[in-house]
Amino acid sequence: MELKLKNCVIRSYRPEDAGSLAKYANNRNISKNLRDGFPYPYTLENGKAFIDHAMSLKPETNFAICVDDQVVGGIGFVLHSDIERISAEIGYWLGEPFWGQGIVTEALVAVTEYAIKTHNLHRVFAVPFAHNRASARVLEKAGYQLEGRMRSSAIKDGVVIDQFLYAYVV
Repeated sequence: MELKLKNCVIRSYRPEDAGSLAKYANNRNISKNLRDGFPYPYTLENGKAFIDHAMSLKPETNFAICVDDQVVGGIGFVLHSDIERISAEIGYWLGEPFWGQGIVTEALVAVTEYAIKTHNLHRVFAVPFAHNRASARVLEKAGYQLEGRMRSSAIKDGVVIDQFLYAYVV
């Protein structure tokens, strides 16, 4: 898959992306706002393992955010099954040097539309940490609506925290 946007390209991962992936992902300011499955430090081996995993998924649901053909972030969604098969959870990250340029908002709009059309979804949702105001702003700019605050719903770095529930509903 490849989507050429104004500020970036969203595309499938390639084995040769491991270096730039590790370069931009190895940042505590990023990992502290993501699930524990996103390691810190983020090594070249982590990048290779993630790319292998992303390339093995059928259907493909994890994509690279690229600027000048370098992976500077990632975006992906998790399809649900059974009665929730019309929903997917979306997540994303972007290398710190690229923050504040509208790249993630643009990527989120495009991948939300892609997920809905490709997988016949009615709802795509995200659960950012409540303290992550930048992610909340990105979701709102992309047309997601705040549905609520999930109190004491997650633990990060040993601290129990709230999460927001944002959704884009067709």
